[in-house]
Amino acid sequence: MDLGLNGVRALVTAASKGLGRACAAALAHEGARVFLVSRDDALLARVEREIGAAGHLALDLSRPENPARAVQATVDALGGLDILICNAGGPPAGTFQSTPLEDWDKGYQLTLMSAVRLTEAALPHLKQSGRGRIINVTSTSVRQPIPNLVLSNAFRSAVTAAAKTLSMEVAGDNVTVNNLAPGTIMTDRAKQLYGDNIPEVEKTIPMGRLGTPEEYGAVCAFLCSLQAGYVTGQTLGVDGGLLKGVH
Repeated sequence: MDLGLNGVRALVTAASKGLGRACAAALAHEGARVFLVSRDDALLARVEREIGAAGHLALDLSRPENPARAVQATVDALGGLDILICNAGGPPAGTFQSTPLEDWDKGYQLTLMSAVRLTEAALPHLKQSGRGRIINVTSTSVRQPIPNLVLSNAFRSAVTAAAKTLSMEVAGDNVTVNNLAPGTIMTDRAKQLYGDNIPEVEKTIPMGRLGTPEEYGAVCAFLCSLQAGYVTGQTLGVDGGLLKGVH
């Protein structure tokens, strides 16, 4: 299936590894021109070479001034913007009672406000595109909170609600806004959180295994495609059947 992504212009954040890299690689494989942003310049340069991306810039997107810089650098490099993939590294693990107040501030900037600021800066370009796409990398925790991840539960849920609201505002501009909620995918984050307990985690997943980043990236590419032009305001789980709700 031709997803109609050849030559489209995409910005992918937190793209140096994990789910961000997977999304960037899937888009590049479909012919998109992809600009990468993350904190690690050396790692970004390597990913750019490996997937054939169109450029990169190392930035800390939790700093208020940097999301707009990322969007402008992308537009300067690619001549416009059609796709925004909002991703951020997960905030620290912890329960509500064990999480210091200062970590709430950090999680707010990293997880919620980076997405808000990226979206605000990108919207004029996405509206001009005529086929704009915004994909937020979230988590199944927005529907089924995960123990010991209170910051992720809280702020990814806020991203989801904001995206749903925005989707109704910009539908008439042919901009779709969706959230892609991973279950447990075999990334460095999963290894950090679960370590030697991954076999036990797999027993809780109906498919009996962790997902692969490539599987996640493929779904991201579809949501960016021409074929997904009538899909907006949705939160799609990529979770091997983990979520038990009917919605």
